[in-house]
Amino acid sequence: MSTYAIGDIQGCFDAFSRLLASIAFRPDRDRLWLAGDLVNRGPDSLAVLRWCLQHADSVVAVLGNHDLHALARAAGAAGPKRRDSLDELLHAPDRDALLDWLRHRPLLYREGRYAMVHAGLLPAWTVDEAEAIAQAYSAELNGARMPLALRALRDQDIHVPELRKLAQEAGLLTRIRTCTVDGEPCTEFAGPPEEAPPGCIPWFRVPGRKSAEECLVFGHWAALGLLLDDNLIALDTGCVWGNALTAVRLEDRAVFQVPAAPQPANLR
Repeated sequence: MSTYAIGDIQGCFDAFSRLLASIAFRPDRDRLWLAGDLVNRGPDSLAVLRWCLQHADSVVAVLGNHDLHALARAAGAAGPKRRDSLDELLHAPDRDALLDWLRHRPLLYREGRYAMVHAGLLPAWTVDEAEAIAQAYSAELNGARMPLALRALRDQDIHVPELRKLAQEAGLLTRIRTCTVDGEPCTEFAGPPEEAPPGCIPWFRVPGRKSAEECLVFGHWAALGLLLDDNLIALDTGCVWGNALTAVRLEDRAVFQVPAAPQPANLR
């Protein structure tokens, strides 16, 4: 049995299918770890989720910011964005089953020495603390306050202080890229690390980071690209931007990549 961790698919089902073929994936034998952002911006989010649901016993996935956006749109908690490509999914006859499966994915998954999250951890958090935040927010996603919990990710006027604070913390798991050396998140930067604003460095390079003892698997940062360190595996290689989709076999860290398929101009 092999375990393959794969970066942001974002609806790029053609590349995902070719990557599975390149690793000779067998669902009766192998496992996939998907680092979030399964959907949106690419051309075929619907096919990605249908494949994941069909092979649910072989798939571990965490929620990314685009997955949460899809859930928010479906719940009426967010409107469309300019680059969204979610309409086919949101109008599919099986959308409820697909989105229910997505909604029940965790924000953080741990197994052995590995912890997988979409974007990263605040440097002051241990993995235990981050997992507690992820579990608390997942409970809200799967409860009666789901639309409010989704709105709280971006709407700071939510008049439920404890839910607003929890959503802010959980949102960092899906959006963080850089921090100050004191561990405060730098917001709205998505470029390569060397172009980060003055005083901002990758979250995983902050001195004294409390999660450094476990190996963190994450995506989200296409401009960072593939990174393999002793305790870090960064997987987002920008498939949706025309680059590549990447898998890393956790047992030996072998790397597998396929190029992105050409996309119509209106989805770029």
